Amino acid sequence: MVINKAKGFVRFFSLAVLFVTFFLISAHQPALAEDTEEDGKFNPSELIMHHVVDDHKWHFFDGHFGTLHLPIIVYSKTKGLDVFSSSNFYDEHHHTVDYNGYHLEHNKISLVGDETSVYDFSISKTVLMLFIVSLVLILIFTAVAKAAKRNKGKAPKGIQSAIEPIVIYLRDEVIKPNIGPNYEKYLPYLLSLFFFIWIGNLLGLLPGAANLTGNISITLVLAVFTFLIVNFNGNKNYWKHIFATPGVPAPILPMIVLVEIIGVFTKPFALMIRLFVAITAGHVVILSLIALIFIFQSWSVGFGSTLVVVFINLIELLVATIQAYVFTMFSALYIGLAIEEHHDDH
Repeated sequence: MVINKAKGFVRFFSLAVLFVTFFLISAHQPALAEDTEEDGKFNPSELIMHHVVDDHKWHFFDGHFGTLHLPIIVYSKTKGLDVFSSSNFYDEHHHTVDYNGYHLEHNKISLVGDETSVYDFSISKTVLMLFIVSLVLILIFTAVAKAAKRNKGKAPKGIQSAIEPIVIYLRDEVIKPNIGPNYEKYLPYLLSLFFFIWIGNLLGLLPGAANLTGNISITLVLAVFTFLIVNFNGNKNYWKHIFATPGVPAPILPMIVLVEIIGVFTKPFALMIRLFVAITAGHVVILSLIALIFIFQSWSVGFGSTLVVVFINLIELLVATIQAYVFTMFSALYIGLAIEEHHDDH
């Protein structure tokens, strides 16, 4: 029985490896036509940047229906509000062209001859991925909420049994110990923060998916949310510790105050950079290994690179969870330090 189960697992794992490998490589194949130099040589840096940075189109596979052209929404004082498809910026050879007085270069839209006069509100690939992650979260937690009401007083079932242990662990082991007795006020934000980052990280590992949490604009907004919550809820002891640090001699107090003020901004900055770098680095490593297949054009290199890519993807599953956990934990810690009540020394 054990041997049969082991054989079944090996077969399943082998099929999973082939499945993941096929889609990992095929998902990056569409960019190869664009990621070449004029002399026909493969350009790995263009392949990597094509998938890491934001874009006004979503390329899945070759063919007429293989690219999803996203809506362009721009406003300028001279032309007013314009809405059109990003397909107008590309010719039949996938080269960028000007359209209706607008110019697209490095995913930046400007008026022809004027690079600073356009406000871009377009639905880019990252924005669309943001909507997808939000929709997934709404569907998941709507189902969990309905299941919790339906199974009140009973053991959780279905998706509730998968989500509820995570919520309880975060509440009892991360949020409550770091914030203290007033943790319930911040529980909705911190749980939303964790699941948004976690689901965004996991979906970003799917072949062809957008790099949501590897976009510094996304991590910046999340860090700003934590920054605002920490400083708007900080009590008098928190601000006293910053501007009148207890026990510090007067001559060096100005220097300590300066350090504390800098620390107010470096904490959210560290949150922003940590998540951005960790997720982007993982994508860059995977794309670099895939690029080796097309650089060497050797089956042996391709086979070895594919095995490493699958292994790195498994590690990225762990990193996706760890980064969501770390961001939530440090946010809870900063909130707890800001609202902590002063205790006299005895």
